[in-house]
Amino acid sequence: MKLTIAVLPGDGIGPEIIEQALNVTKAIADKFSHELSYEFALTGAAAIEAVGDPYPAETHELCMKSDAVLFGAIGDPKYDNDPSAKVRPEQGLLDMRQKLGLYANIRPLTTFKSLIHKSPLRAELVDGVDFVCIRELTGGIYFGKPQGRSEDGNTAYDTCVYTRAEIVRILELAFEFAGKRRKKLTVVDKANVLATSRLWRQVAQEMAPNYPDIQVEYLLVDNAAMRIIQWPKDFDVMVTENMFGDILTDEASVISGSMGLLPSASVGVHTSVFEPIHGSYPQAAGKNIANPLATILSAAMMFEYAFKLTKESALIREAVEKSIEQEYVTEDIASGRKSQSTSLVGEWIIAYIKNK
Repeated sequence: MKLTIAVLPGDGIGPEIIEQALNVTKAIADKFSHELSYEFALTGAAAIEAVGDPYPAETHELCMKSDAVLFGAIGDPKYDNDPSAKVRPEQGLLDMRQKLGLYANIRPLTTFKSLIHKSPLRAELVDGVDFVCIRELTGGIYFGKPQGRSEDGNTAYDTCVYTRAEIVRILELAFEFAGKRRKKLTVVDKANVLATSRLWRQVAQEMAPNYPDIQVEYLLVDNAAMRIIQWPKDFDVMVTENMFGDILTDEASVISGSMGLLPSASVGVHTSVFEPIHGSYPQAAGKNIANPLATILSAAMMFEYAFKLTKESALIREAVEKSIEQEYVTEDIASGRKSQSTSLVGEWIIAYIKNK
């Protein structure tokens, strides 16, 4: 099978973790006799420095003609600490989502038995956690118009907007996921306060009878935030709007013990983007200490979702799990034994794939 991917390393630790994920992708392609072609492109602060645009037209063209995008991270403290900056790296991420039609972010949340002690929650709460968060990605307050500030600068405003079509599209995906899993869907909103949330709940209630085998529950976002910590094993598939999803998925990420373990997929109209959920971690950039496992697991999601190659995806996950069991990991999750570098962890996983 021919696999064509765009590779966007981005900023901070992005190039280091992407290198390992790409090497794993190459090893899988070799082992299963796939024809892999890939091309690099700029995004984020690196793109601003080079061409003045965090998501250049050339990068977009490459993404459009690729079957999938393997993406590192965006962000640079230089721009975080400059309120006068007219262009920010994060704008590149929003542009990418909008232009590629990436309407759904899928984040699986699972725990590894050998790392349960790393979770801030008690072992009995997190052992066996396995749920998926599906976040709407191109609507809501992040994209709503109008937004801005008053002339005197003392008032700022953002607008949260959702259409029925946007809500139906993401809910259809969520019902589909729930149907393939444990047949439970949790719809998260703030329907007691927000008009957009009331539309979300209305549409979900209208659609639910079309999926009689799926149990649907409705949670207010503040209640959902508590239950993720109190009873994380109670969730199967969770679906919510853009900003709520952004916050809840980061909250849920700590359950595993490290953000460096969690991958994600952003699926859309034109292509799909696969990336770790963590940021660019600029303090670690260039030190060869960043955890590459979330990015490698994102490559596993790429094989599964973009190419429908489940055996290839399963082998990557198996290799990652074995590296954790053998405690051949980076410093953020190492305990007892000496931690390994980013590149050595990648090499260990590639060796496991080749020798399996």
